[in-house]
Amino acid sequence: MDSESAVTTCYRHPKVESHVRCTRCERYICPECMREAAVGHQCVECVREGARSVREPRTAFGGRISTVPLVTYVLIGLNVLAYVAEVARPAVVDRFEMLGRGLVGPDGGHYVWQAAYPDSFHAEGVVGGEWYRLLTSAFLHLPPTGGSFGILHIVMNMVSLWNIGRVVESQLGRVRYLALYLLSALGGSVLVLLLAPDTPTLGASGAIFGLGAAYYVMARRLGADMATVNRFMAGLLLWLVISAGLTSWQGHLGGLLAGSLVTVAYAYAPRDRRRPLVQAGACGALLVLLVVLALARVAELNV
Repeated sequence: MDSESAVTTCYRHPKVESHVRCTRCERYICPECMREAAVGHQCVECVREGARSVREPRTAFGGRISTVPLVTYVLIGLNVLAYVAEVARPAVVDRFEMLGRGLVGPDGGHYVWQAAYPDSFHAEGVVGGEWYRLLTSAFLHLPPTGGSFGILHIVMNMVSLWNIGRVVESQLGRVRYLALYLLSALGGSVLVLLLAPDTPTLGASGAIFGLGAAYYVMARRLGADMATVNRFMAGLLLWLVISAGLTSWQGHLGGLLAGSLVTVAYAYAPRDRRRPLVQAGACGALLVLLVVLALARVAELNV
């Protein structure tokens, strides 16, 4: 046999002599194309194909595993930026806080709603078409000299968001966590619209109550030691009662209920290919319910 015909070359580099085969496809590969494998070496294409076939690790609730609570960082950043904006321009609070209905007079002042009002007045709040207030209010807080808490309002909420949010985000993954947060915030605002449409409210507390509910539901689903979790929930519910005289208990309760519903769907969805659809469907159904309730209430208030 001719000696040149016995020379084997790399399948990717035909001019490079090679005597090593890929353990997966058995093609000859040169040192540049070799990749370490559990046994022997594999070519770059087989390594790439193997990586595609490996299932991405997920948490118990279907979220992607991540060690950086990016969404929590972003949410805290947005709250702080909004606080700086409202301190610099106090009118931001009147423009973006949660308000079901109110009136703006010709002098620019804000007045209590009356069904019959002069032409020189105009409606404000959700009744006046300012639907964005349902979410923007969740990123505002009391100014330093405002209300019973002042600057403690945002400090307490951001500390709570940092402590609870990191745990919940690590279990749910970023997308599910963000959906939970926003739906909890929306749930709090909708309950305010239903029960206290004339009361201006603001703060991330509704969303944080939703995260608290998520923390409890997830702990039960994972079979965690509930002693510490139950103490946490007792404190959260106690604050809900105390807040009835100090802050918007409607926003807190709405966030708690919305967060509970979302997390139950996350935790008890079937653990197969249907899980993402069931979880997304539950979030979508809750969103539709909240929108319908808000539309119905606004229609009633406009009568």
